[in-house]
Amino acid sequence: MLTSRSLSLSKGRTPAPHSYARQTVLVELIGELWRRALSVHPAPSAAVALMLAGTALLLVLFAWPLVRLLITVCHEAGHAVVALLAGRKLSGIRLHSDTSGLTLTQGRPSGPGMAFTFFAGYSAPALVGLGAAWLAGTGYAAGLLWLLVALLALMLLKIRNFYGALVVASTGVLIALASWYAPPETLSWIAYGLAWLLLLAAPRPVLEVAGNRSPQTDAGQLARITHLPRLLWVGLWLVLTVGALLLGAIWLLPGLKL
Repeated sequence: MLTSRSLSLSKGRTPAPHSYARQTVLVELIGELWRRALSVHPAPSAAVALMLAGTALLLVLFAWPLVRLLITVCHEAGHAVVALLAGRKLSGIRLHSDTSGLTLTQGRPSGPGMAFTFFAGYSAPALVGLGAAWLAGTGYAAGLLWLLVALLALMLLKIRNFYGALVVASTGVLIALASWYAPPETLSWIAYGLAWLLLLAAPRPVLEVAGNRSPQTDAGQLARITHLPRLLWVGLWLVLTVGALLLGAIWLLPGLKL
């Protein structure tokens, strides 16, 4: 009886073969993703980098609604990340078809945390672009793309409307598919193109908000909280976005002379 019971318990603790198979596949997948993320890819030639910059500029000028949607994703993500770092509670994020967005947080309606949260929105696309330029310029194109996929997946958890979920999920899927199937040279092109697009597009929303006197804009809210002129915050955003563009250009074009 004792021996039989021991054998029965032992069998009960033995995982099914398909469980081992799933664990093996998962471990192999994580290992492959990690290997790809840490792989170093050759940088595009200077001519290709300039071509990608020109293409990104054309998109900013002539496909602005589509580009602005990407900028809004970064903008709202910036609000969300800084709000959490400032100790505020993140209630949700909404993205709208008119390329606007809304990030809802809970906490004090004023103070440094609220000010940093408002300031982060127009700063985020330039800072994300700068980080993308550094990773792409150092050869970690695949690492950059998989990092973006991970960040989009985290953002998706806080999206509170269907259109926003569709935008974030489809963007993440497209980047993931490109990261998985594209050859190394193409990965570098995609990473450089994204970096250029974010860096070149970041100043344009700042110029737009400069002419918007509504107290509901981020600049208007900052003026209300800090009692500093609205245009002062616009000027700081311009300095940050243009500065990020110049520094990013140096990283993406190491031979560039400013």
